[in-house]
This record gives sequence, C-alpha cells and structure tokens, in this order.
Amino acid sequence: MGKIDSKLHKPRRSLHKPYRFRPIRFEKVTVICLCFNHEKYVIEALNSVLEQTYSNIEMIVIDDASLDESAETITNFIEKYEGEIPISFFPFQTNQGNCKAFNFGLQKAKGKYIIDLAADDMLMPDCIQKQVSVFEKLEDTYAVVFSDLYYINENSEILKTHFQRDTNEKLAQFVPQGDIYKQILAKSFLSAASMMMRKKVLDKVGGYDENLSYEDYDFWVKSARKYLYFFIDDILVKKRVLKNSHGRSFYLKNNRHLLSTLKVHEKAYAQNCSKEENLALAVSVRYHLRLSFYTEHFELVTKYANLLKKLDKTRWKDQIVITLSKMKIPVFRLYQIYSSY
Repeated sequence: MGKIDSKLHKPRRSLHKPYRFRPIRFEKVTVICLCFNHEKYVIEALNSVLEQTYSNIEMIVIDDASLDESAETITNFIEKYEGEIPISFFPFQTNQGNCKAFNFGLQKAKGKYIIDLAADDMLMPDCIQKQVSVFEKLEDTYAVVFSDLYYINENSEILKTHFQRDTNEKLAQFVPQGDIYKQILAKSFLSAASMMMRKKVLDKVGGYDENLSYEDYDFWVKSARKYLYFFIDDILVKKRVLKNSHGRSFYLKNNRHLLSTLKVHEKAYAQNCSKEENLALAVSVRYHLRLSFYTEHFELVTKYANLLKKLDKTRWKDQIVITLSKMKIPVFRLYQIYSSY
C-alpha cells in the first residue's frame, strides 16, 4: 500500500462494568507522528503506517525543528508517495517539545481515535485494525486500548517484550486493566507507545500539558481518574531503544523530567479521594524522591519530601535519604556504576 523504500533516503472505580458488543464501524484513525532528529528511522515509522491492514487512516507528521535532515527526508518521502492514506506534514522552525507539538497535531486531527507515534517506533501491520476492532466494542467509558510491544535496538533487532512472556510468547504476568487509577499512580506499568486513545477524551482533558517536559504519566493520571483502560494481549508495536532516548534522560543529572513528575504528583494528590489512592501515590513519590537524590537534584528531594509528608507516608529509610540530600552528598557517579550492572 504505497510503501516507500527507506534505502532511497538518508538514514470509577464504579465505571468498570461489562461492555456491550456493538457493530464495528470503519472509523477514521489519526496517527500523529512526532519527529526530532530521527532521520535514520522516520521512513521505517511512516512505512509501518502505510502497511496497515486497516486503511481509514490519516497521518499528521510533525518535525520539531530537527537538527539533522529529518525534514528533508520526510519531504522526499511524501513527494514520492502515492497511496490511499492522506499525509499532512508540518516542519517547525523552532523546537516546541513533545507536548506542544502533539497538541498542534491533535487540533488538526479528524480521527475518532488517535495514535501518538514516535518517529523511531513502528506499528505492526495489524496494529490499528486490532485496536479499532476492540475499541468499537467498548463503552464510551473506555479512554485507551493498549497492548504489549517489542523493544528493538538501533538495528531493529528485538531485545525483549514490555510485559513478561514465556518462551512461546504467552503472557506470564498480570496486566491491570479497567479502572487502573491506583495502579498507574504507583507505577507507570504500561508503555505509551502501545496506546490508541479516544480523541474525545484527549479533547476533554485538554490534550497534553504543555508545561511539562513529557506527556504520558500526566495523561494517564488525568484520564484514568474518570475513564477505563483495556488491555489487548498481543504484541502490536516495536519501540526503539536508543542511548539518547527521551526516557533514559530521567536518570541523568540536570534533567527536567523529575520536576514535571513532581507537578503530576501534586495534581494527583489534589484529585485523590481515598487513603488507598494516597498510598498508591506515595509509592511513586518515594521512588522519585530517591531518584532525585541519586541524580543530585537535591532541591527536588525537599519538595518530594514535603509531598510525602502530606501523604503521611514518610518512612525512616526516606528520612535517611532526605538527611543525606540536605548534606548534598555527591552520589551520581556511584549511582551510574551501580545502575550499569
């Protein structure tokens, strides 16, 4: 279906009730593909959309002021492409960041369902068909369907799956679904790369928060408060792992993500309704308090400690970390050595 050869380019808790089955309609899906310095991989990402077994798709491609030749590569791709799927391309002149760039695409989107596709990831050929088939059987109380995925390296070689599977690739762990609010407060257990989202829900929660440095955790907390999630027991996406990937910067000094996570925690605390929800939130707050110490964000340790105190969940081990942080003990190099094993 119009594939382009990459070699031609430079490298509520009470809401959860049994859903009623409804006839599947051929609904439009918008794939918003965000690119930043992914010249080497973007053609694979775009081709993975063209190769879908589901055809009622539109693509909105945004280059967020890449410093490499991503924009030229995408332009050449579109000029050579002749096929059924409409593609709109928006090359930004100044970098806007993931959240603002995605929201721009969301305003242009006409699909009932949205996929946020990173330009170094790929969809399996039946990904959209399976996700739409499930979504169209669900009540409107479901905001997201998500699946398992493969992690791949720079050469597109499979490293592992996101969820634990046995040698026959049968799921070997419990995956929360339905009302996942408390689970997602405690731990980001799913991968945003595997999600299809209901556009109506994205619009209601205001899209991604542009004041944050990353998008997924905040969206999960906002949407899971009021809506349900459905897990598809299948591997539908390939997510690329790179040395300079967005997620890995969490574990570096001077990263912005820990402050953004604190803001999400504070918003979650404001909307929590029970001790059980506060207990779940405390698990994540405690983890990021320690991570702030390990990466020498000492001022954030104090702020996380204040939130943990509000949750009434400070433990003696936390107090040790807080005390060492006040002394500004440099531990980042030791943390790097420890985490490399």
